[in-house]
Amino acid sequence: MDWLSPENLLAVLGVLATVGVLTYERLMPGLKRIGYRVQMDTPIGGRAVNGEPDVRLGLFGEAPEMSDASLVLLRIENDGLRGISGDDYTARELAGLTVAFTDRTVTGLAVTEPSHSHLMQHFTGHRGLRHEGNVISVPKVPLNKGEHFKLLVLLTGSGIGGAVTVSGGIKDGAVKRNRKQPRPSNRVLGLVTFLAVLLAVEPLVLSVDKGSPVALGCARGELTVTGSTAFAPALTGASRAYEKECPGSEITVEATGSVAGTRALDLAGRASKSGTPAHLTFSDGPKPASYKHLKGNRVAVSVFALVVNHKAGVRDLSLSQVRDIYRGATRNWKDVGGKDLPIRLVSRGADSGTREVFQRRVLQGGEPAYSSRDCVTRDDPRAPVLRCELDSNEEALKTVEETPGAIGYSELRAASGSRDLRILTLNGRKASTEETTDGGVAKDLLSGAYPYREIEYAYTYGQPAAGSLAASFLDYLVTGAGRHVIRDQGHLPCALPPNEELCRSL
Repeated sequence: MDWLSPENLLAVLGVLATVGVLTYERLMPGLKRIGYRVQMDTPIGGRAVNGEPDVRLGLFGEAPEMSDASLVLLRIENDGLRGISGDDYTARELAGLTVAFTDRTVTGLAVTEPSHSHLMQHFTGHRGLRHEGNVISVPKVPLNKGEHFKLLVLLTGSGIGGAVTVSGGIKDGAVKRNRKQPRPSNRVLGLVTFLAVLLAVEPLVLSVDKGSPVALGCARGELTVTGSTAFAPALTGASRAYEKECPGSEITVEATGSVAGTRALDLAGRASKSGTPAHLTFSDGPKPASYKHLKGNRVAVSVFALVVNHKAGVRDLSLSQVRDIYRGATRNWKDVGGKDLPIRLVSRGADSGTREVFQRRVLQGGEPAYSSRDCVTRDDPRAPVLRCELDSNEEALKTVEETPGAIGYSELRAASGSRDLRILTLNGRKASTEETTDGGVAKDLLSGAYPYREIEYAYTYGQPAAGSLAASFLDYLVTGAGRHVIRDQGHLPCALPPNEELCRSL
């Protein structure tokens, strides 16, 4: 029984301990694991110094305009023992994983070599794919055991060869860097070189005529955008920016009102013989349930405001006072602490989403009957209150501004900046999209303490085809540079922090 000697037992225990540690590290916890490894990190170009080649000369030799550019090929895979579903990612936001590059900025991104073609449907802006600064957000891609995909990333900055980290949470699992760093095959290098050229010369591509290829993520064609008048300035600004960035695209914005827009999209979809029409509609709030083929995306939160003519002499109303005014129980501003002036209601037409949100979120009921054509004379003497209807935000605001005693409602940014208008606080709460240092405004919107706010939905008839202008422009608005145009126009983009919780809650 020499094999039972203390020395042999210690050797066996050592082997078992090593196997146990490796098994735990590889498979635990929960047998779910996403692994990642950098397969390539190389400079793209450089410049000669004193006639001698610089060691940083990369894929394209001497290329001074790309002297700080680099290319990374990153492989992400399920190398655990169990499949990973979208619900296994623990992040609350759209993205499941975050890729960060030290001392570099991401300027281009392509998804390559998925182990199965069906994985590509998950890599869209709708699902959280985006990059900003040195960070890439990767969607919650379900991966069966052994499945993988690769990210080819174009970067600028001096951190070539620096740290590349992938982070994220997996229920009963982990995200870990793989130790094995295999060199890419010749086939991979060929693909990488082709895509590197495409990404690197993108600025040059954009300067040629419209018959040339456009930048990655762009699409050509014509697109009609209808719907919300409140959101129209943001859509107009974003469409002009997209057209400039993506030659060959033509986007027409028609502010028809939320109700008219969703109705027109449904009719266009029913009439289309080629699937989803090149048509997007934006609505202040959700569509009617009867439009079953319309697919919605939450784009932003819009804040609206009640406005009065400055001669009314009021700056704050309680919700109960607003409701009394709109049902005709209060007819003079002196009854709510203002001047001795009759109240005139300046409303929007039936196709207005701003009106629908006002009735649902503030009045919790309808407005009184139409009783005036000119907003000054009561045509029906039996009507409890004078009320007129106008077609656009601009008309309504101009009428309130010029009519003593008038009250109306509008998107907040459009209502700002007039000397003859007063934006009312409701129950002492201010209409604002600017967050205070203690998060006050955000809390007011989230809790409903300031109730006049709503989601801006983008609707398509069915699912737009991948690569279509409708899909590309929607991605641009939801997760691309269009978000910043929307923010600059006074709205709160759902994909920019800290707006995610607000967009989910409404």
